[in-house]
Amino acid sequence: MHIYINRLIFSPLAAGLSIAIILILLSSPVSSGQDTIQIIIDTKALTLKVMQGDQETLSFSDIAIGRYGADTDRRRGDSKTPLGLFSIAWITDNSSFHRFFGFNFPTKEYAERAFREGQMDQKTLDKIRQAFAAGRLPPQDTVLGGNLGIHGIGRGDIKIHQQYNWTNGCVALTNDQIDRLTAWVKVGTSVEIH
Repeated sequence: MHIYINRLIFSPLAAGLSIAIILILLSSPVSSGQDTIQIIIDTKALTLKVMQGDQETLSFSDIAIGRYGADTDRRRGDSKTPLGLFSIAWITDNSSFHRFFGFNFPTKEYAERAFREGQMDQKTLDKIRQAFAAGRLPPQDTVLGGNLGIHGIGRGDIKIHQQYNWTNGCVALTNDQIDRLTAWVKVGTSVEIH
């Protein structure tokens, strides 16, 4: 038996499949942003939180940042953690710091500020803009520095980690904390540092 609807022929099997597909689509949750993961780093309280939508799902205290604090005026070698909005651009599980989640730093905003202040040339600014437009990692060897991210302490001294801000601008967690964070991080995960 076939059913004719608007010149189309539907067999009972096709009709059953269509109904099943519609039911699956109707029962699927609609993404409301509640599944979006964001990492929020507070450089004054020295905390790192993982937010899933509006819900805090994981929190670490006593993190370490750059030995000279955090600032929007960051330059290569100044050991300051950059403030702003970033995303995870690469992940390395085999690092001297145990694990490494690299930022897409320097951002266009940092590069444009450095250019306006005469710290960066037009050619380097253009390379950074082109990298972002193409979805690539920006150059890591500019006046602003690079190779910044979130990492563990590797074989470092846990007591130093607990007492001092010791990094060259990265955000450091204990090895156990970075392992726990791994389940929540992927390339593209948003990171806010304030």
